[in-house]
Amino acid sequence: MKNTVAFVSVVICVVLLSTLSGCGKKAETPSGGEKIVYYATNSEPVLDWDPSVEFSNGIIVMHNLYETLLRYLPDTDSFEYVLATGYEKSGDGLNWTIDIRQGVKFHDGTDMDAEAVKFSFDRTIEKGEGAAFIWDPVDQITVLDKYKLGITLRYAAPLDLILASGYAAFVMSPTAVRNNPEDWLSQGNVAGTGPYRVRSFVMGEEVVFEAFPDYWGGWEGNHTRLAYIKKVPETASRRQLIESGEATFILYVTPEDHAALRQKEGITVTQAKSFQNLILFLNNQKPPVNNVLVRQALSYAFPYSDIIEHVISGEATQSRGVIPDGLWGHGDDVFQYQYDLDKARALLAEAGYPEGGFTLTATYMAGEEPERRSLELYKSELDKLGITLDIRGMPWDSQWEAAKVNPASAQDMLIMYWWPDYASPYSWLINLFHSEDTPMYNLGYYYNPVFDELIDEGNIISGTDRALGAKMFIDAQKILMEDAAIIPVYDQQYVRIYRNNFKGYVDNPSYPNVVFFYDTYIE
Repeated sequence: MKNTVAFVSVVICVVLLSTLSGCGKKAETPSGGEKIVYYATNSEPVLDWDPSVEFSNGIIVMHNLYETLLRYLPDTDSFEYVLATGYEKSGDGLNWTIDIRQGVKFHDGTDMDAEAVKFSFDRTIEKGEGAAFIWDPVDQITVLDKYKLGITLRYAAPLDLILASGYAAFVMSPTAVRNNPEDWLSQGNVAGTGPYRVRSFVMGEEVVFEAFPDYWGGWEGNHTRLAYIKKVPETASRRQLIESGEATFILYVTPEDHAALRQKEGITVTQAKSFQNLILFLNNQKPPVNNVLVRQALSYAFPYSDIIEHVISGEATQSRGVIPDGLWGHGDDVFQYQYDLDKARALLAEAGYPEGGFTLTATYMAGEEPERRSLELYKSELDKLGITLDIRGMPWDSQWEAAKVNPASAQDMLIMYWWPDYASPYSWLINLFHSEDTPMYNLGYYYNPVFDELIDEGNIISGTDRALGAKMFIDAQKILMEDAAIIPVYDQQYVRIYRNNFKGYVDNPSYPNVVFFYDTYIE
């Protein structure tokens, strides 16, 4: 197939839309010649359509349908105003006043104002699902004027980072939510202010966006008006789509593919920093992995360098702790395990397993080749210790649901990526390791009250003294490594692959894998 320009014409668009079924709004077919940006991803575009609840892959969809008050720009440690136009805070960091943008309409035609923002935040807090924990510092939200909001905190916290969160900080129409059943949003209905509304979708498979005509930013100049996000689980298929020119932007292919695609005419392959890292969770509650000596042995048996060199061709660095390098709270003095089978054998013998002699199960997301290949290399090393590793690939939603059970019946290991909800170390430390009665993302089932107290206090202190808060987060990671609660694998560098005529795309690691389509266009 020849390298054609990276858009799908109206004819192809009609074919795509004719295949869609299930929920979603019906819309008119685009006019002749209208271009569509096709984003091929490796997993489900959305797990829950409710913007107060979605806390996973749906980040790539939600930020095109809904908006937050601010957007964080990590390169300059600054903020872009979105639905806010300004803000002030008191010297003690407890009282914030926010100016709300005027002239903004929701997709249902109603006006956005401070009351709508308060409703949205209150709803997310009251539901208490997804990333609602980010609002923990908030004591009260008050409408001061039609376009002015006051937020009082119980303790000092970086509220501007919270308002710019990748999750749980979206503004939605009170009218639409109140006038419909409780599960109306989860069913695939949208009531945001974003530049796009949903034309149609198939749950777990694909979403088609179309321009929202009354978007406050306007449509003059160059903007994508039609976009299509589709789950394409096979790595080879995603590569074929970008090579043929059918896809505009693809997510996750192998390093070997990266090298080959760099040689292809019409394709751009770039590397960008990320706040995303790969983590292997160890079941801290299930024998024999509940023995710290066994976990330490497993940590020494892990082939870190081989994985970075052979699985991802150097497109990452070995993690030191769980906070990625480049984000505050990363510690260069956090202990880092290195591959050492002799140490692993000695620790296993001390734990009572001199010959290994046990089998462990490890799950990964099917279609995620670096995860699979990392586990395959690890399996080879464990074989040398007399340990059998049973590797199981599963769709992400199935992998996650299977892990949210009693630890005694759960997997021994689970490998997955993590990225921040908002740009704070607390995102990793509370979600992945804070004690909880029912597992959500603490999929290593780690329970340590000393660790819990340290990160909770660090979060509070960081509101007024970020340096001290960062030190406490670093100390907490030292505890994690001493306990060998997890195996931090690598801090990833994003490799972005898109057609040369796709213009305006800028990567922002605070919003992993998000393409803000409004800022892009097909040349």
